[in-house]
Amino acid sequence: MSMKELLDCKHPTAWIEFEKGLIDEMELARIFFKDGRHFDLEGLKSCIYQGYSYIEGVEELLSTLKDNGYEIHAFTNYPIWYKMIEDKLKLSSYLSWTFCSCVIGKRKPDPLFYSEVLQHLDTEPQNCVFIDDRLKNIEAAKDAGIIGIQFKNADSLQQDLSLLGITFQNGKTKTQESRV
Repeated sequence: MSMKELLDCKHPTAWIEFEKGLIDEMELARIFFKDGRHFDLEGLKSCIYQGYSYIEGVEELLSTLKDNGYEIHAFTNYPIWYKMIEDKLKLSSYLSWTFCSCVIGKRKPDPLFYSEVLQHLDTEPQNCVFIDDRLKNIEAAKDAGIIGIQFKNADSLQQDLSLLGITFQNGKTKTQESRV
């Protein structure tokens, strides 16, 4: 089925409700299609799991940031399946899964999600750097006073972070307190 066909026949809010933790996997499978047709939940999970991989240069960048003492948190619109990502990529070696929509109950670009992040981190917004591939999420972060960077690739991200004074040395020093 094409993406257009899928969008035309899927339930309008099921995935968002799943991302927010409002429904579980079984309910997602039951209501995924508006007309109630069968949905191969395990097949979808398997396809998604197989597709997880690091974007070129990202694992090295995360490792360097961690080695330089930067605090890194996931701030993601994702369902409980984030645990599959962790299982395959071991992202917790570099970051904390602190802000997942399925746990928090909110999604980017909801301004309340950004407010809760700042409150939880107990820091000023200018001490945080928010990185995302979607411009609307970056704009919401900027509206909250957080520095925002649009992710394009690992090299351009490293350049953008360097312009903010974030260091990429082999040692464990950093020039400023920042949370990524």
